[in-house]
Amino acid sequence: MGRPVATAHATATPERILDAARSEFAAAGFAQAKLADIAARASITRPSLLYHFETKEELYRAAVQRCFGNLAQALMHTISQPAPFADRLRATMDRYLEFIEGEPDVARIVLREMLDGVGPGAEILLNQVAPLVDLVERFVRMQGNGIVRAGIPVRAAILQIATDALVRAAAGELRVPLWGPGDHSRELAERLLLEDAT
Repeated sequence: MGRPVATAHATATPERILDAARSEFAAAGFAQAKLADIAARASITRPSLLYHFETKEELYRAAVQRCFGNLAQALMHTISQPAPFADRLRATMDRYLEFIEGEPDVARIVLREMLDGVGPGAEILLNQVAPLVDLVERFVRMQGNGIVRAGIPVRAAILQIATDALVRAAAGELRVPLWGPGDHSRELAERLLLEDAT
């Protein structure tokens, strides 16, 4: 007798739970999100959710860490390519912007945590986001001599680019009325960071 035919529910349950949790935490915030609502989004029962993640904090941490772990791997890949610095910097900016555009829930979670300070968010920002900023800053400082605009406060410039993308991705229907059509993030990032950007 063969295996049963795979269905949408054949997706690994922890993955479904983490996807559902990310959406619920983005919509409601850590304090207001309910495990029962997350379980319903994942098409499982609350006891089944608690079998995989014993507490809401554990689930929150796992959902956010998974997202930033994926981003860290992508950024490390672009930074370590055998290409000129400016090309790697552009690829790193592009990868970050693609990630944030594809994960608006993550943008909402980060912004909510920066404002609310409720739940495990501050620790997650320190342990997940700050190291990514450190990584990009080291890359720019160590390898950008003569290419990065002289006198630019590198970390502040990186955070300016990153937070603009976060706010834009989280803006939803307000995006076009506020930012206008199109995406000028890469052009602005280049003008801010690169000496020869025109």
